[in-house]
Amino acid sequence: MKTAIFAVFLAFVAGSAGAATDGSGVPRVAFFGFELINTSLEPTTPAESRRIRRLDDQLREKLDASGRFKIVAIPPELDREIAAGPEIRDCHGCERDFARGIGATWAAWGTVQKVSNLILNINLYMEDVQTGKMEFVKSVDIRGNTDESWQHGLSYMLRHYLFGEP
Repeated sequence: MKTAIFAVFLAFVAGSAGAATDGSGVPRVAFFGFELINTSLEPTTPAESRRIRRLDDQLREKLDASGRFKIVAIPPELDREIAAGPEIRDCHGCERDFARGIGATWAAWGTVQKVSNLILNINLYMEDVQTGKMEFVKSVDIRGNTDESWQHGLSYMLRHYLFGEP
């Protein structure tokens, strides 16, 4: 009986250690950024490229400020390796290897799909690097292709779905 209890205790400790390497229980997240998927008939504009970078900054800031996540910086050499390969959304698990290699417990990335200048959607994916289990997958539709609509869409997703605020 003691052996069984000890085995359960060891399994619990091992599982808890996988949740965060710093022992705080806070997932260490390697965020690989947002990508624009333009399926509209309009070309991608410089303003949309800037909006993607702003979403990246907004997500990192909000996750870190929440106290529920710790963003792990992606070293420049890894950033270059990622840029030289397939998109994170199409790399079939490479995101887990990249994240694990820099000490993260979760990998995260996002997409913004531009259907038209009126219809866009923001998608966020967060997965456990050990199990490959998706811990958070959500999409929000936004109307209008403006700085404000993009920022509001991500803010809404984080507040209402990831952080569970009213």
